[in-house]
Amino acid sequence: MSNKKKKVGRILLWSFLGLVAAAVVFCAVYGIWGYRLYRAALEECPLEQKVEEIRSNEHYSRLGELPVVFQEAVVAVEDHRFYSHGGIDLISIARAAWNNLCSLSFKEGGSTITQQLAKNLYFSQERKLERKAAEVFMARAIEKAYEKDEILELYVNCIYYGSGYYCIYDASVGYYDKEPWQLSDYECTVLAGLPNAPSVYDPTINPDLTAQRQAQVLEKMVRYGYLSEEEADEIAKQGEA
Repeated sequence: MSNKKKKVGRILLWSFLGLVAAAVVFCAVYGIWGYRLYRAALEECPLEQKVEEIRSNEHYSRLGELPVVFQEAVVAVEDHRFYSHGGIDLISIARAAWNNLCSLSFKEGGSTITQQLAKNLYFSQERKLERKAAEVFMARAIEKAYEKDEILELYVNCIYYGSGYYCIYDASVGYYDKEPWQLSDYECTVLAGLPNAPSVYDPTINPDLTAQRQAQVLEKMVRYGYLSEEEADEIAKQGEA
């Protein structure tokens, strides 16, 4: 190998190591800030108290009262590895980081259901890195304190569904004049898709976009084994009736 090639190789190696070192320092700094934000949030209001505030809602729905199709639709479209990760999905985070880097934006977050619950319980919707780090610490705390089904139950009872509805009961009654256990499979899959962008997919405002989102939910349910193609087609037809 020529001296020129060796020199170029050394430059590339040191450039790579420099980028790695910068990334480590960057993550460490925001990790520290995030941890401080997380600790301050818990000191202001313990996790158990926050959870009891949600559960004390008169319209709080137990998971057993919700259709299984709704539960499966939520997991499929929001966090299909929900029952296998520990609150943080490293695969989703890596994919989101890569997509954000490629688009030079911060549009994709890779948040799990547990992280979204953490955000709704404690943090603002601001897309700040220290808030995102705090959310990770809080998600881990939630996973240590509660079972998966409890986390899913809390999530569907505090997520925003649009039109002023902040729990599945209110969304069910508000959009369909039904209690959650009365929902059809089609209605379940519509409601499961709303939290991604409530104002965009609101069925009372943008029915065409609602239908497109519901189709995405069904596609995810088929992809992750919750429905067969035939079952998904039958559910889709309910919306045409």
